[in-house]
Amino acid sequence: MRKFYLFFLAFNLLSFTLFAQDSAHALFSYNIRKNISPYIKNSNAAYEKGNTVLGEKLFDSLIHNHLIGTKFDNFALKRLHKNKLQLNTIKRPIYLLTYSSWCVPSKGEIPALNKLAKKYEKDIQLVVVLWDRRHDMKRIAQRFSYRIEVCYAHETYHKDSYTVSTLKHTLGIPTTFLIDQDMNLIDIRRGGINPGPKTTYLESFNINYSRFQDGLNVLLLNENTFQSRLASHGLFP
Repeated sequence: MRKFYLFFLAFNLLSFTLFAQDSAHALFSYNIRKNISPYIKNSNAAYEKGNTVLGEKLFDSLIHNHLIGTKFDNFALKRLHKNKLQLNTIKRPIYLLTYSSWCVPSKGEIPALNKLAKKYEKDIQLVVVLWDRRHDMKRIAQRFSYRIEVCYAHETYHKDSYTVSTLKHTLGIPTTFLIDQDMNLIDIRRGGINPGPKTTYLESFNINYSRFQDGLNVLLLNENTFQSRLASHGLFP
């Protein structure tokens, strides 16, 4: 009986260890760290030769072959006047954008985001992460709607090193992450839009509104598909 008990205990410990390893390997952080070095090397070589097409193909390959479908990490993000935001406490799809106060958004960009935050406040949570110190991000943070969770992280804050190295030092600024209600990564979109100095405010607003709307539509479509699957199996009312 004792031998059986020891075997049973050992089996459970092994199972737990393997499960923990599998869970870790499913994380976005694990997969980005595993694949980012060869991507950066090959991407830099492509752009140095002026081969932008290959550079974009390499980025698409990194995203679609290694990152989409991973489990997004439960980052703890600082907020100005609230406790830290744990991403897994948000029980809705997440549209997460990374900015910086010195990387100035184009005119009409934040107003377009604010309008969409109001339109989809019951369906999707918009989260903005500013790669800044607290006192540097206050001014720009005030421009975002209260419906948007505005957070910040910086290299100089010891507890932010993991977040900064995983998100900022890999894919750069700005980057958008589309995350479903179960923290699965649906898509990654790098870069923003620079309509140019001659573009009017209204034109810039409409361009940015369409860009953000496209990403939100991906999350909404994914959510509706998920609910339809549950309903077809009698698991959703």
